Amino acid sequence: MYRSHSCGELRASHINTEVTLAGWVQKSRDKGFMIWVDLRDRYGITQLIFDEERTPKAMMEKAKSLGREFVIQVTGTVIERESKNDKMATGAIEVLVSELEILNKAKLPPFTIEGNTDGGEDIRMKYRYLDIRRNPVKDSLIFRHKVTMEVRKYLSNQEFIEIETPYLIKSTPEGARDFVVPSRMNEGQFYALPQSPQTFKQLLMVGGMDKYFQIVKCFRDEDLRADRQPEFTQIDCEMAFVEQEDILNIFEGLTRHLLKEINGIEIEKFPRMLFDDAMRLYGNDKPDIRFGMKFGELNEVTQHKDFGVFNNAELVVGIAVPGGNKYTRKEIDNLIKWVKRPQVGALGMIYCRVNEDGTFKSSVDKFYNQEDLAKWVEVTGAKPGDLVCVLSGETNKVRAQMSALRMEMAERLELRDPKVFAPLWVIDFPLLELDEETGHYHAMHHPFTSPKEDTPEGFIELARQLTGAKDKELRKKYRDNLNKLKANAYDLVLNGNEIGGGSIRIHDKKMQANMFKLLGFSEEEARAQFGFLMDAFEYGAPPHGGLAFGLDRLVAILGGQETIRDFIAFPKNNSGRDVMIDAPAFIDDEQLKELSLKLNIQK
Repeated sequence: MYRSHSCGELRASHINTEVTLAGWVQKSRDKGFMIWVDLRDRYGITQLIFDEERTPKAMMEKAKSLGREFVIQVTGTVIERESKNDKMATGAIEVLVSELEILNKAKLPPFTIEGNTDGGEDIRMKYRYLDIRRNPVKDSLIFRHKVTMEVRKYLSNQEFIEIETPYLIKSTPEGARDFVVPSRMNEGQFYALPQSPQTFKQLLMVGGMDKYFQIVKCFRDEDLRADRQPEFTQIDCEMAFVEQEDILNIFEGLTRHLLKEINGIEIEKFPRMLFDDAMRLYGNDKPDIRFGMKFGELNEVTQHKDFGVFNNAELVVGIAVPGGNKYTRKEIDNLIKWVKRPQVGALGMIYCRVNEDGTFKSSVDKFYNQEDLAKWVEVTGAKPGDLVCVLSGETNKVRAQMSALRMEMAERLELRDPKVFAPLWVIDFPLLELDEETGHYHAMHHPFTSPKEDTPEGFIELARQLTGAKDKELRKKYRDNLNKLKANAYDLVLNGNEIGGGSIRIHDKKMQANMFKLLGFSEEEARAQFGFLMDAFEYGAPPHGGLAFGLDRLVAILGGQETIRDFIAFPKNNSGRDVMIDAPAFIDDEQLKELSLKLNIQK
């Protein structure tokens, strides 16, 4: 056998035991008459010792030749370590080596295989297999495994059944761009890689598998960020004969289970917030509620003077920054520059200092007196010592800008403690969202999402009929009606990140057909794309709904981070490339010919 024990296993109780270890050389220290080697495997590090008195000369020479990351096997006796290291689990012992075999030599790594490495991200991505040897990445992958096992344990105990669904499916026009796969046997036709198993899990509900889950790889060809990859993993779930409350209760339970088992934290409350309230109070649909700085809408208390910036704005909104009155004028000017960056897009920022003596000093004192500013303070909930920051403009834009400012101030004030967890359900999303460029509506979640139960019968059909209306008043009525439609949908937010989302699905063929029409599908297009699902609804589709967690993001947040890359074994970079294997790559002409494809670009 290559090893009798792991490199993290030996303790003082093993002294005088003969052991065999195998692993990688972390480092060696050669004092001439004595050599110490740190041997590392996945489980830890054990110190090996060779000395002139007890080690044959040939073996001493062999030990001197060991370089970093050599793969070796040793046999020896566990002895007490003279200089103990209480920072190591194995720090009380060392192994006096009697046999040494070099299993494989290694080139000098391009960066140090240590917790704090000297390797930049690009080089570590290129040599990811070396990066995985480092404790931070190794521990993150082990952490992901633990989370995944707890998910399976919880859902299995709730009588969910794990079922695999296909990876080669049909491309659909909804959602992000598909990755497509040419079919050699069906010339000119393509599969798509699934963005989610949505229709398959609905079909499983029709099939009577009333509690399904799958930890599944999904694919979206979209622009990338630190928390987004072209291929990602979902905890995909669906249940039949349920209402929204049933689903929220089950997955609150899963989240509680994970926080308790993984982080040792008990969470009792899962607040619920309407989508409209989330946008009004926080400017986004995934608010971080670990800290305050709620929005205060200031239109009524600002638009009565001669300050045109506010008078001409659709929305004037402010937040109270805790302790912000201590900022110097230069620091506030830099904050104004920050909100004017293209990434935020504000034209400027008005501010008001809340002094300890109960007076106020603003950047627009020319237009507003102390009584006016006191109302700003009241609306934003500011306290003595705070700074009120105010933005104005178009409602949707200014809310997004203020949301960015709120999160930036929370980062600067260190209010986003990764060890504190604040879950939140956001419910009652709009059913549809308007594409400002085309004027067409899209499903905010997906076209299978059911409207809320209080949607009037025939309302969707009426709205659909108004879609093509040429009369100005009818078009306005159409838009107003559609904006009022709410989806029976819900997102689970944790620490300002959406970790899961889902909905109650449409299970009635007529309503589903109307929804496709509303979204601009002709009957022929709907039949071509989703005919299999419509047919299934004719054979007794139960009421059903579900939810999908983003596993990568969930694991990162539970691990105290928001960047998912270190929790994925072989991630892509921000350009969607795997720089280690150099993918994507061109394929040769013979393969293209077999697939009936022709490239019009220069290789």
